[in-house]
Amino acid sequence: MSNAFETAWSCFSVTLEGRVAHIRLNRPEAYNAMNRAFWNELPAIVRDIDDNARARAIVISSTGKHFSAGMDLQNFAGVGEAGARPGDRWVQAEASRHHLRSLQDTFSCLDEARIPVIAAIQGGCIGGGVDLTSACDIRYASADAFFCVQEINIGMTADAGTFPRLCKLIPQGWVRELAYTGRRMPAAQALQIGLVNAVLPDHEAVVAHALAAAAEIATKAPLAVAGSKVMINHAREHGTAASLDYLGAWQAGMFAGPHMAEAFKAKQEGREPDFPDLVPIHRGM
Repeated sequence: MSNAFETAWSCFSVTLEGRVAHIRLNRPEAYNAMNRAFWNELPAIVRDIDDNARARAIVISSTGKHFSAGMDLQNFAGVGEAGARPGDRWVQAEASRHHLRSLQDTFSCLDEARIPVIAAIQGGCIGGGVDLTSACDIRYASADAFFCVQEINIGMTADAGTFPRLCKLIPQGWVRELAYTGRRMPAAQALQIGLVNAVLPDHEAVVAHALAAAAEIATKAPLAVAGSKVMINHAREHGTAASLDYLGAWQAGMFAGPHMAEAFKAKQEGREPDFPDLVPIHRGM
């Protein structure tokens, strides 16, 4: 796989500074609508950074007036037709299910990454933009940001991850109102119900805030951060007893006494601690 920082992506720009990877949606002229290339490039970028331990945190921001206008409507042309016999809607439906799963995986990679992912949102976060940001660990918004489950306004059910994730982020009544009406939720209201962690004055401020938070995370022990993400995700999906048991199993194998000793020593000496990075993941034989 190509190095995410060395590849010329068509929908993104990717930089690395201070152990923080910054992924920017980079089609402002199209309001960062998610064209076909987007769905292939984002998981390739995230998995390269994560698998190769190239950074300790990721910030996803955007360019131009809106974070993202969601799915590029041109993508809907011919969806589900490949590989199906004319007239056989059942075979077509089975193929469409697998195609949709691949689109869902584009955002699931953010949730599954070993490192935290922070979204910095300006302007409209529409349709697929909600899918993307709801898969992130932390969301910050500019004062002009708004969220919209746009799919209902074009006669479809949102299907790339909005509902499974939003229902665990905000009260169900708000999810239902967004889903059924297609109304815009402004940043101030998103903050009030806990969808975003903070609202900043403008685009520049929200990106700076997200990068600062990521830089702070990058100073912490990477194994402890990764373990925290694993445990939070597990607790979200399981009951208390199962999560406590899983936490015990994790600590039995990965409780890192030397990392704690380095944290204490660095504090005593008035310096930044020097923790080992996560190592690259070996996939395949």
